[in-house]
Amino acid sequence: MKTSISLTLLSICLSPLYSIPTFSQSATKTKIEEAYRQFEKDPSLKNGTASLSVFDASTGTPIFQHNQEIGLATASTMKIITASTAFDILGKDFKFKTNLSYTGTIQADGVLHGDIIIEGSGDPTLGSNRYPETSEEQILNKWIYAIQNAGIKEIKGRIIGDDSRYQGYKVPGGWIWSDIGNYYGAGVSSLNWRENAVGVVFTPNDALGKPATIQKLTADLSYIKITNEVTTGKNGSGDNVYAYSGPYATNIYIRGTYGSDLKKTIEISVPDPAYDVAFQLTKALKNVGIKTAELPSNSKAISTTEISRHILDTHESPDLAAIIYWFNQRSINLYGEALLKAIAYQTAQKTETSEGATFIQKYWENKLQINSSELNNQDGSGLSPQNRVTTAAMNKIMQYAQSQSWFPEFYKSLPEYNNMKMKSGTIGGALGYTGIQNNSTGQKFTFTLLVNNYSGSTSAMRKRMFTLLDVLK
Repeated sequence: MKTSISLTLLSICLSPLYSIPTFSQSATKTKIEEAYRQFEKDPSLKNGTASLSVFDASTGTPIFQHNQEIGLATASTMKIITASTAFDILGKDFKFKTNLSYTGTIQADGVLHGDIIIEGSGDPTLGSNRYPETSEEQILNKWIYAIQNAGIKEIKGRIIGDDSRYQGYKVPGGWIWSDIGNYYGAGVSSLNWRENAVGVVFTPNDALGKPATIQKLTADLSYIKITNEVTTGKNGSGDNVYAYSGPYATNIYIRGTYGSDLKKTIEISVPDPAYDVAFQLTKALKNVGIKTAELPSNSKAISTTEISRHILDTHESPDLAAIIYWFNQRSINLYGEALLKAIAYQTAQKTETSEGATFIQKYWENKLQINSSELNNQDGSGLSPQNRVTTAAMNKIMQYAQSQSWFPEFYKSLPEYNNMKMKSGTIGGALGYTGIQNNSTGQKFTFTLLVNNYSGSTSAMRKRMFTLLDVLK
């Protein structure tokens, strides 16, 4: 009897300690439910769909879920899935390599009877100003030095941009016409250059509706025709400029309005990056007195017969962790498509975007039992309006990331919005956020919030979403 009484008293004393987590989690769930009900009642969602998944980050237990099994357009929140897959498959230290080689022979007088070939392996950072070692000027100077160091003084051939690994320059299926001519809709190949984009500097007219002239481009694109139909917009109207082109286009059309008080460089996509890098190197060599006998070209100029190549230089990209940092921080769509293709190529020698998307689906189905209908991705960046992913699936991957050795680098890559570490996504009619958050009591959550087909302004919906997510602080 004495032992029984002692055990009972001990049980009573200890029971509050064991109930604290349950009580805390229950209180949090109630707060989220109340906040979500208010959010869902807003008229902006009358014809829209919202979904929220919140997990206890420590245990993976769902705390709150609504519409978690409905596939929704992800916009750029898709990038956390691509980034997690790339970290898992390629490793955080993975680097792309670009070879500069020559064919033929170098004569005693320094004349190369052959071609210079720039062979890409998919590096999205080649020529990018985001890293000191990858800038256009840095790369071109390094290649010029390598060519001079080999004793080459004249080239009886051409400079060739070899993008044959992925069968040329392509745009993922499902991307829309009004996107692909602009920097954020640039396609991808195995030889990307300057993030496959160029800047256009406009000078607005003094008169409203009159032409806004092109003052300059940030790189020489004299080999392509640019048709400028941009007019001057009123003060405060901002950037409504859109470029229209596609892979291997010979004419770029630029249309829309440029605000009369706007001071912004408009970035558009380059139709053939492999040719562009060959063109820029040809020009740079000419400036130091090394002439080429033929015009630059892309990989279409390479014979199907295997030609012996002699390597002059191998450029290595920044490591994957550094690439994913900018991929998420600045939401660079090109990086997502380059990573998707790299995953497919490294694992199965596949080169199509669709093959990479299928691999990601199967990978997470095997890893976390996520059905392909829950992760129906069409690209690696989220730009396709056809992407459909459930918040439960995305949150499971976010949850998984925490336990991996690459998580510190992944977490660092997440931007900060509303004083929360989370990846955002914005596309026509779709907004999303997915991230990790600690609240004031020390609880840690993973969360994914997606909204589709809302009405009203994007800024107003974003503010409502932030108010909802504030309950996790």
